Amino acid sequence: MRILRPICYLILSALIFNCQNDDDNTNENIDPILTPNIEVYNGNLIDNSYTLAVENGGTKSYLLDKAGNRIKEWQFDDNLGNDLELLPGGKFLGIFKSENPSISFGGYGGIVKIINPDGSIDWEYEYSSENYISHHDVELLPNGNVLFIVWEKIDTIEAQANGFVTTIPIYPETLIEINPLNNEVVWQWRSFDHLIQDIDNTLLNFGSVSDNPQLIDCNYVIVNNGDIMHANGIDYDQEKDVIYLSVNFYNEIWVIDHSTTTEQASTNIGGNYNKGGNLLYRFGNPSAYKNTEGTRLFYSNHFPNLLEDNEPGEGNILVYNNGTNNLQSIVYELDLPNNFNLIPNTNNEPNIVWSFTDPDLFHGRVSGAVRLKNGNTLIAEGDYGFWEVTTDGTVAWKFNGLGVNFWRCYNYDLDDQEILDLNLEE
Repeated sequence: MRILRPICYLILSALIFNCQNDDDNTNENIDPILTPNIEVYNGNLIDNSYTLAVENGGTKSYLLDKAGNRIKEWQFDDNLGNDLELLPGGKFLGIFKSENPSISFGGYGGIVKIINPDGSIDWEYEYSSENYISHHDVELLPNGNVLFIVWEKIDTIEAQANGFVTTIPIYPETLIEINPLNNEVVWQWRSFDHLIQDIDNTLLNFGSVSDNPQLIDCNYVIVNNGDIMHANGIDYDQEKDVIYLSVNFYNEIWVIDHSTTTEQASTNIGGNYNKGGNLLYRFGNPSAYKNTEGTRLFYSNHFPNLLEDNEPGEGNILVYNNGTNNLQSIVYELDLPNNFNLIPNTNNEPNIVWSFTDPDLFHGRVSGAVRLKNGNTLIAEGDYGFWEVTTDGTVAWKFNGLGVNFWRCYNYDLDDQEILDLNLEE
């Protein structure tokens, strides 16, 4: 009996230890207390990360956990002009609305700011006048410069001389890159320098639209209020040194060479691709350049989000197709070509890698999608809130904003430097 007793004690101890481990694992899998905003929560499928909720045109933003709790909230002095992103160091880069702007189409901004963690202003740059205004989206480039979209006013006479059918001024898109150390404009691209029209051979830019897919048909959109393109999103591809520009009224993404000088960007030569500022590539709507080949994907589009930094699907791009044609939004993941080519009368559209839609997914404005570390996709449906879906289309998580309208959402892992620098446990 003395020999067996220690063995029994060992067996009993092992059983107790195993039961304790089972209990611990069970406790880890217990779903947290959910806020009323959470409509779907599948703890086995969600990515345990934070969602930065950016209110559309609002004065605040907040960091959400998957239980729907606001982990941290920020209040701003000015209304957002749409985009806002968290930077390392706990700072924000955002675009905000100017007071009494001369140009005030939907999504206007006017002021770009970098905001310190304590709410003080690290850098502020106002780009707003009677002739231009920054709007919608802003991007911090790897070189430390800031890139943003601009509406540029072209008066009626100049617009007509260049082939636009219009009786009012127009506001085509421009991209501006600013060095925040000295507020110098270091690079610029103007869509107005890359036009074509087939209406009147006595005017500038006359030619065959379908034979020149690298140029922009200036009469694709009927002039209404002068906002003829309505770009709403940018993303930068560091490896290829190109910019992806979402152009809502053309239902396309345009790819622009960033390696050019400003002078080269106004021409059709120069830069790494030797095409100057002409479009390197475009996709989403072949009819925008009178191409009869290829299937149209976009009916209003937002957020060209290049997947990078070892994200699942790296090198592909996510785009939110608002689906204004049938009131049904779709998120596409598209395989971009390794070499950008635009060939007349040819199917130039990228391949669809993955897509998601749902009968309840629709908003005709704003919205977007980001890829999570576990392969799920986080979707911002502007007038609803957020969806997290798996690769097979299973809905893992839904957050209802209960009447709040969102511009976008961004995802941050718990160990991302942006999150660590917030010192959330203090």
